[in-house]
Amino acid sequence: MPDRRAHRGPHPEDAELFSPAQLDRLREATTDLCWLASRGYAEVSSLKLVGDRYHLTARQRLAAARCACSETQLRRRLEHEVRPSKTTLLGSSPAAGSLGGAETRTCQPGLLAGQSVWIDGYNVLTTVEAALAGGVILHARDGTFRDMASMHGTFRKVAETEPALEMIGQTLAQFRPNECVWYLDRPVSNSGRLKQWIEQTAQKHHWPWRVELAANPDPILWQSPAIVASADSVILDHCQRWLNLARWVVEHYAPGAWIVQL
Repeated sequence: MPDRRAHRGPHPEDAELFSPAQLDRLREATTDLCWLASRGYAEVSSLKLVGDRYHLTARQRLAAARCACSETQLRRRLEHEVRPSKTTLLGSSPAAGSLGGAETRTCQPGLLAGQSVWIDGYNVLTTVEAALAGGVILHARDGTFRDMASMHGTFRKVAETEPALEMIGQTLAQFRPNECVWYLDRPVSNSGRLKQWIEQTAQKHHWPWRVELAANPDPILWQSPAIVASADSVILDHCQRWLNLARWVVEHYAPGAWIVQL
């Protein structure tokens, strides 16, 4: 069935699945997943064990899995994150123990001045789109914001696409990078069209952007010497420097976004 969505908003069941009454159970499940991951247990079997124990639906299991990480992964990601300014802890995560924490960030212009930023295009864009559309945005244990949307091999332009590109651009402009290189998955249908929309947005504002289509952008990004803007777990576990761009954009331009901290 073709994707006819006009927005990248919430799933019809999300109001119940991620209601306040569900959060304590979801946080406990995420904490257990982190504990198992830190001790080397396989992700698939761990998720089945934890999901069954807490009677999680498939969508709740997906959310917990996207939020969890091991202690080693957490330390590695935090050590390699490029932070525009010092973060101020507001309090530890309700169920995180030593993992995670609620943070607030202030923008410091010039952090990326003269540097190159490579952007995991779909990863960043769909998260901002989902936030603007009222979809669930997961506040993961590593501090990233991740969405629950999926494209199923096709990117469809939605009402939030152009505003999201503008907000991403305005955020990056504050940091004054030398260039921003967007990487899009060539196999995803409509990547060529999205490339044109990104280029048009950049031309309008004279932003130093270019867009590359790649069969598999992930290894290109994690091997890059540039600062990588992504929340993809595999990329964060390998890249040398990364920017929590989607979170910056959502916090500064979508303050009413539906953030679920697990």
